[in-house]
Amino acid sequence: MMNATQQILVVDDDPEIRDLLSKFLRKHGFRVVAARDGRQMREMVSQAVDLIILDLLLPDEDGLSLCRELRSKSETPAVPIIMLTAIGEDTDRILGLEMGADDYIPKPFNPRELLARMKAVLRRSEGNAGNSAMPGESKVRFLLFAGWKLDLVRRELQSPVGVMTELSTGEYDLLLAFVDRPQRVLSRDQLLDLARNRATTPFDRSIDVQVSRLRRKIENEDGDPLIKTVRGVGYMFTAAVERA
Repeated sequence: MMNATQQILVVDDDPEIRDLLSKFLRKHGFRVVAARDGRQMREMVSQAVDLIILDLLLPDEDGLSLCRELRSKSETPAVPIIMLTAIGEDTDRILGLEMGADDYIPKPFNPRELLARMKAVLRRSEGNAGNSAMPGESKVRFLLFAGWKLDLVRRELQSPVGVMTELSTGEYDLLLAFVDRPQRVLSRDQLLDLARNRATTPFDRSIDVQVSRLRRKIENEDGDPLIKTVRGVGYMFTAAVERA
């Protein structure tokens, strides 16, 4: 449930946007802190933050660099990030997803659309074993595949050699969509619906960016691909999956 225990960090150099967003989000039950640049963001992110709204264009550092820095330092599960981008800049959007952002919204935006995106991302980031497991399998905690272990309670991924692999909220949800449905071809639209929980245009290729990021984290260059591209259709998770 969205309530005042959840704290949002708004990072934007425009004081009017910071003020309007802060008032709007507080009106809808959130606690809000705001930063005008990267320096202030670093000071405030040490607090308990549940989600970051990060502008792409900032006076000292760009949002892409800050997003990459947050992802390199954050613990698993990573704090969700929604990036604010210039309207029509597909390159910025794709780069934001490459850096680990969970979602994006172009400026100018409707605050209610941003609120809906925030709630969807927060729901995913707060998932637990009860709503992550398949129907009838609420006692399942781990999904095991190719030596990897996905913990549905802690939302953590452990590598075959026992190292924790950091996943963004979007990457975790995409992996869960795959391992819940192994050896099944899933279209891009299905994956967007399962992993991002929002409508998308027919030309939205953001799922391809997320798949590429996930592949780099879980696949060995010398091994067989875990995520197979089915040309003209979508993707298929090839590994056998055990539930424990």
